[in-house]
Amino acid sequence: MTDVATPPTWPHVLTSWTATPVASALIGALTAAYLIGVYSRRRSGSPWPAGCLVWWFAAIVTSVVALNSPLAAYAENLFWAHMIVHLLLITVIPALLVAAQPIRLLHSISPRTQTAVASTVSRRPFQLATSPAATVPLYAAVLVTTHLTGFQQEMAQHMWIHHVETAVYVASGYVLLLPLLGNEYVGRHLPFALRAVTIITCMVPDAIVGVTLMMSPHIIAPAYSQSRADWGPTALTDQTAAGAIMWVAGDGLMMILILLIARDWVTTEESSFGYWLDGIRARA
Repeated sequence: MTDVATPPTWPHVLTSWTATPVASALIGALTAAYLIGVYSRRRSGSPWPAGCLVWWFAAIVTSVVALNSPLAAYAENLFWAHMIVHLLLITVIPALLVAAQPIRLLHSISPRTQTAVASTVSRRPFQLATSPAATVPLYAAVLVTTHLTGFQQEMAQHMWIHHVETAVYVASGYVLLLPLLGNEYVGRHLPFALRAVTIITCMVPDAIVGVTLMMSPHIIAPAYSQSRADWGPTALTDQTAAGAIMWVAGDGLMMILILLIARDWVTTEESSFGYWLDGIRARA
């Protein structure tokens, strides 16, 4: 990691941006592909929902915040700032990408893409990779491995590990949320109760990691405090704050996702509760 030479004082903090050429190129390429798909839909007379475009660009803006903004720059020196970036990468950005429905967009562009996507999502490897039986253990393993082992310290010494961490966070969060939120095309429909239980289960590793960081007297990643010289919180205070963010904010985001699932459950025509509400409306 590169050190931030000065403490985050105003207005210097506003200029403390960091460059990520590979990630930026990938984001640009994916955005171009997404917009080409939207354009192809419009040419065929089937406009793509504006809301999905909004969610896509919200994901892009959040990615820039997580990877390039002053928050990202100081995440190399403050464990609590890293934890905020971590939550953006593993929960917020994947949720926004799922809401943008890129798979459904690709599926609807042409008969050729429809066949290719339908074939891919129906295959056993894809179904297994996006099933809660696989995604929940993966999510838990990513959290524990990257926060309660020597991973953070190694990451401070090898930048390639930092890049791997970013990719793993986004990928593990995306495959977890892909079949749980909205109506993205994944080749199957999980019951809403199972979706909610899956999210609730994911709150357990959030709490375990957060509480462990808060309660542990051992400094898991001394590289954060060592990179700051004589400014910022003590290493233990920084680690405790990071644990609190992981526990409170992590589980808070999961609660928001549960509420979104509950909303879809109530409003969908496939829900018995939805039918019950429709019956009340009809009688009224």
